[in-house]
Amino acid sequence: MRPPLVLTVAGSDSGGGAGIQADLKTMLALGTHGMSVLTAVTAQNSLGVQGAWELPVEAVRAQYRSVVDDIGVQAVKTGMLASAELVETVAELLGGTDAPAVVDPVGVSKHGDALLAASALDSVRTKLLPVATVATPNLDEVAQLTGVRVESEGDLRRAAAALLEYGPRWALIKGGHLRGEAVDLLTDGSEEHWLRAPRLDNRHTHGTGCTLASAIACGLAKGRSVPEAVTEAKEYVTGAIGVGFALGDGIGPVDHGWALGRDTA
Repeated sequence: MRPPLVLTVAGSDSGGGAGIQADLKTMLALGTHGMSVLTAVTAQNSLGVQGAWELPVEAVRAQYRSVVDDIGVQAVKTGMLASAELVETVAELLGGTDAPAVVDPVGVSKHGDALLAASALDSVRTKLLPVATVATPNLDEVAQLTGVRVESEGDLRRAAAALLEYGPRWALIKGGHLRGEAVDLLTDGSEEHWLRAPRLDNRHTHGTGCTLASAIACGLAKGRSVPEAVTEAKEYVTGAIGVGFALGDGIGPVDHGWALGRDTA
């Protein structure tokens, strides 16, 4: 039987921990067929991003149409989109695709390197978020987009409400940068789901945002509801963080293959 089809529209991480590489690893680990539309190339390692080059709009559009028109897709995940022109192009493509879309509004890398032009923020708000089934910003990204700064768990609800005003069906506000438990809030403005996990003592967390959004897309492609898909994705990412490993001289990646029972001996 054919596995569910999931498409990632994102940038490349040459170090393999985030971006397109993390997305495809996640999709394989979760039993789906991953496909990709490359939006940008980065020179990146465990220490940070040394360079980034976006692809032409024509190349992004051609990749997307090539995959969707022939193979089809059951869920789409977006990541690094770099510029306003790319954001608007991808939003238009998503709007014409009959599949749920998980939007990870990537603004900066784990190391603080900018991955989205400041001039593209308004395009994210007005073009991309309205076509999102689920938007998954972290606290820095939700502050960029809405101006709401989350200082405590109680602020997550206010941040989610501000994000929902831009039109996504669901907002998942990731509270991983808060103290204490790793708590996220998923809401569509009427029902709320609080997702909690213990904070793990492991600094090797590169790729968590990409991995979570991809895992949600996998669940949606399998026919899960949004709350079911997000809950399962949170469990997968928590497991991947628990066995994240050192790589290079900086922050290593989460282990995308942990759920496959990989033998690392």
